[in-house]
Amino acid sequence: MTKKERYKKVIEYFQENMPVAETELDYTNPYELLVAVILSAQCTDKRVNVITVDLFRRFPDAKSLSESVPEEVFEYIRTCSYPNNKAKHLVGMAKMLVNDFNNVIPEDIKEMQKMPGVGRKTANVIASVIYNQPTMAVDTHVFRVAERIGLTTNSKTPLSTEIELVKHIPKDIIPIAHHWLILHGRYVCTAKKPKCDKCGITEFCKFYKKLAF
Repeated sequence: MTKKERYKKVIEYFQENMPVAETELDYTNPYELLVAVILSAQCTDKRVNVITVDLFRRFPDAKSLSESVPEEVFEYIRTCSYPNNKAKHLVGMAKMLVNDFNNVIPEDIKEMQKMPGVGRKTANVIASVIYNQPTMAVDTHVFRVAERIGLTTNSKTPLSTEIELVKHIPKDIIPIAHHWLILHGRYVCTAKKPKCDKCGITEFCKFYKKLAF
């Protein structure tokens, strides 16, 4: 099977079996999603959704967050990973969002990355989810699943994975394809014990072929 054929099969499978795929982070506006994505670095969406209930109640918008201090924010996010750094990033991000971007998250990922705590992955998520841009955010799930299936070959970095996926996936479905790979990695193609017996793409998966033969 060629790589082109594999991509076609994978896309057709998810289009049929996962026609609706979206972030599992709870949010009601772009500001809340940006905060949640920053918090989600090396932390589960489930934990982030617990944390943001009280966090958003206290800081309902970027202005209120920008007027706070990291020490206060820390108390709300202490149960997530790296709370000290994230508290500093959130306050810094809010200040820049209010003062430099007129409280509007820029569409350009390079502009977004000027804000503290916003790396390429986070910027790609926002560009994809909020602005429906053909950007592919590569987290640990996407990185693992793409390589296992055979969508990427010997990819060493998230950026190289991103470049290869964007090259082969049609632009109009890149936003949803991002979620296909994340959800597949989260619930089926898990890191330690992939559930190949419950997977619908074993027929064209390189990882499964190695197991089977």
